[in-house]
Amino acid sequence: MNQTRHFGDTCCDSLSFPMTPTADDVALSRFSLDDFAEQDRMAAWRDLYGRLVLNADLTPLPDHSLRADVTVRMLPGLSITSASMSAFRYERGPEQLADGNDGLVLVMGSHDAVMVQRGREVTWSAGDALLVSSADPAAMICPAPAKILCLHVPRPALAPLVSRVDASVMQPIARSTEALRLLVNYVGALQKDYALAPQLRHHVASHVHDLIAVALGATRDAAALADGRGVRAAQLRAIKADIIDHLNRCSLTIAAVARRHSVTPRQVQRLFEVDGTTFSEFVLGRRLARAHRLLVNPRYADLPVSTVAFEVGFGDVSYFNRTFRRQYGAPPSDVREAARRGLIIGTPSGTPEGHSSGAPARRNGARPPE
Repeated sequence: MNQTRHFGDTCCDSLSFPMTPTADDVALSRFSLDDFAEQDRMAAWRDLYGRLVLNADLTPLPDHSLRADVTVRMLPGLSITSASMSAFRYERGPEQLADGNDGLVLVMGSHDAVMVQRGREVTWSAGDALLVSSADPAAMICPAPAKILCLHVPRPALAPLVSRVDASVMQPIARSTEALRLLVNYVGALQKDYALAPQLRHHVASHVHDLIAVALGATRDAAALADGRGVRAAQLRAIKADIIDHLNRCSLTIAAVARRHSVTPRQVQRLFEVDGTTFSEFVLGRRLARAHRLLVNPRYADLPVSTVAFEVGFGDVSYFNRTFRRQYGAPPSDVREAARRGLIIGTPSGTPEGHSSGAPARRNGARPPE
């Protein structure tokens, strides 16, 4: 029997490294020890996760219950492993090194940890990052339960971007580093949005490569390229995710978003301008799309249209009605009535991000500044 199918159909046979940098599809697999009986967890931990995912020996520390929940997502030239784990010891020794993997891994964790590689022992703090080499023996100890994020990158992807990339191995990157913060936010947004169009997958991986390179200390030319490609893309994606999280708040203004991301309002404007839209257009488009979803959802059939408007952040119902009708070709009440009859007028997917005209109203009827 194919062992990986026996262990919960997690498809982890596709996760052995090194990965194929030119692969065009996205592999997404999840492995949880909660899916196994207590007596089977050690075998699953070592034989499936340790051998097939990381090709390393993983051992829980004494006096800690054995728990692990791991998600692995593979893109062309990039693998993202996120895990919630009990205290553990990780070791990649001569037996595992025989696989020939010479990639690089950027490791981050929610708890202080110790890594030993190339004769160096480094203790790095929660939230910091550390670059390690899959081509060299390594041992890591995480003394408490933690969330771990690992970005696996082929060495050729970083070598042209970073001067002497091997010199960056085992050099901690402080969590306060701007590029590292952007990288974490960007990857976090990817983890929430698993569906990526094929033409975007290479771009997303390149953006991650750029951000890692800038965090490590990219060459001047590579840093300039990353600033126009990876860094700006990560900033815009993080800002868009922030906007979506705050859509229902009347305090959603360009100034408030800029403060949360430690940039100026003008910098936020420029990011949207490069994207071919404006801050206000993006906010309005997302609010209208969310309102449409509520109106056609039978669960909210008794919710007054005015309440829907306020729930998605509009402060002026008449302004909501006008902009909604312009976007979807019918007033909100007609869209709801059509949905009750099994018809859908307009779709949220027909609202491109940031391409609606007008600006969203605040609760007091004023419109936020561009």
